[in-house]
Amino acid sequence: MDRLILDHVLDHEAARSGHVYLTQPVGGGQVVDYTWGQVVGEARRMAAHLQGLGLPRGARVAILSKNCAHFIMAELAIWLGGYTTVAIFPTETAETIKYVLEHSESSALFVGKLDTWPQQQPGVPAGLPCIAFPLAPPEARAAAASGAFGDWDAIVARTAPLQGRPQRAADELAMLIYTSGSTGTPKGVMNPFGAFTRAAAAIAADVRERVGAHSEHRMISYLPLAHSFERSWVEGASLIDGGSHLFFAETLQSFVEDVKRARPTLFISVPRLWLKFQQGVFAKMPPAKLDRLLRIPILGRIVAKKVLTGLGLDAVVSAGSGSAPLPPELIKWYRRLGLKLVEGYGMTEDNSLSHSSRIDIDGAAEPGWVGVPMKGVEVKLGADGEVLIKSPGQFAGYYKQPELTAESFTADGYFRTGDLGERRPNGLLRITGRAKELFKTAKGKYVAPAPIENLLLAHPMVESCMVSGVGQPAAYGLVVPAEDLRPRLPNDAELRARFEGEMAALLERVNGQIADYEQLAMLVVAREAWSIEAGTLTPTMKIKRSRIESNVAPLVEGWYAKSKKVLWA
Repeated sequence: MDRLILDHVLDHEAARSGHVYLTQPVGGGQVVDYTWGQVVGEARRMAAHLQGLGLPRGARVAILSKNCAHFIMAELAIWLGGYTTVAIFPTETAETIKYVLEHSESSALFVGKLDTWPQQQPGVPAGLPCIAFPLAPPEARAAAASGAFGDWDAIVARTAPLQGRPQRAADELAMLIYTSGSTGTPKGVMNPFGAFTRAAAAIAADVRERVGAHSEHRMISYLPLAHSFERSWVEGASLIDGGSHLFFAETLQSFVEDVKRARPTLFISVPRLWLKFQQGVFAKMPPAKLDRLLRIPILGRIVAKKVLTGLGLDAVVSAGSGSAPLPPELIKWYRRLGLKLVEGYGMTEDNSLSHSSRIDIDGAAEPGWVGVPMKGVEVKLGADGEVLIKSPGQFAGYYKQPELTAESFTADGYFRTGDLGERRPNGLLRITGRAKELFKTAKGKYVAPAPIENLLLAHPMVESCMVSGVGQPAAYGLVVPAEDLRPRLPNDAELRARFEGEMAALLERVNGQIADYEQLAMLVVAREAWSIEAGTLTPTMKIKRSRIESNVAPLVEGWYAKSKKVLWA
């Protein structure tokens, strides 16, 4: 490979020095713009500082931060200095932070935008050099002021920039990405510069085909940059492209306003958030009324435009979803509004370069399917239906786990994804479940929960759900009511009765669409919403099945004994 990602970045520094690349909200409705010249200039100075710490080439340097402009500057500084990034999810517990820092043998830590730093700090080993971003929490800023931490702005102000065009080899590690761990301990995925560059370049080309080769291209970066999806599709692709403008979100409360400021042309999200956006619309206008209005020829288009404008998505040319399956009915709903929403499929182990749906190609964007192979990706199905992939973005192995690495590949070099799927002759792929998620009821046949969960999630009153029932007479569904309903359900008898009726009808409808051995004995309404903080969702908002199942385990026998179709946990 002739040009790696840093070569692209340094070319942009020279050719686009005054072009705004990053826009960061800083509070009070104010934003700070950073040009390519400023971004790479600050990164060069921080790289020189890191080298001044005497770190050996290839040393791991960690970032613990929500998405912000300085995350990207810090990553560039790490790369320019000759090091490897270890990004930690900003919602992780002290225990996980400690594990990742120690397992990766990180030599320094950037502390950035965080909500729970006082609870996380005990996970940072004593004596580890820390540098606080300008938007770090007050406690970290105070540590920087006292000299206990380094201060980003002060370091940049006093340090001469690293000169020239620092080079990295294709086989040097750009990053270790620790998987978010929906099961077990996080694994450190080793992604070299060659693989990350190939993935980012292919994604950047794919995005440009969607939004236009020369049009102004805007994105808002809010899904965790510690996750491969955002790292490749937003950061990596923008570092290759050079003409993209990245915006960041300030807070959860300001999110819609932040999106409206960005007016993104490409918007990617995860199923749980696409569902929450829809439920936010339904909280303002009942689904039946909206459906009726959308059927009226001219008025329908006006209403659809108004809905998308309210979400800040009126300028979106292409919208994508990844990380977990998206209910087909939800995709169809957004497409009725005029949003070109498609699903994709990828994983940390291929730098999220795998499959993508294309509305512009006949038969390559069917709801419920995750698209066709992206450029250079080879796919086949194993004898058991497992999806096997060779990607140009393929990882170099799991850090310090050679046995696991060897087990993860077939004899002919395909990565074992652990996902089960089916393919059409044109390469269109449908994921039918995870091999590890299959469970047997007392009926003796395997049940794949994901397709059934998608049917349940099509109901506007359901925010999230899980299908389980290992060894039970039949499977059951656990449902979390929509956010706007949850506060009212305990005290509003009429709403509660309507909700129960809707769930009973949903149960009957879903059971009519699946095989007899998959049918659900009941729907159980969860006591509380699942969350990252409670440990029931991963940082990318996928459900942690084993955690939820262990939480409800003492109650399950009692549920079956009641023999009710809908009951409250």
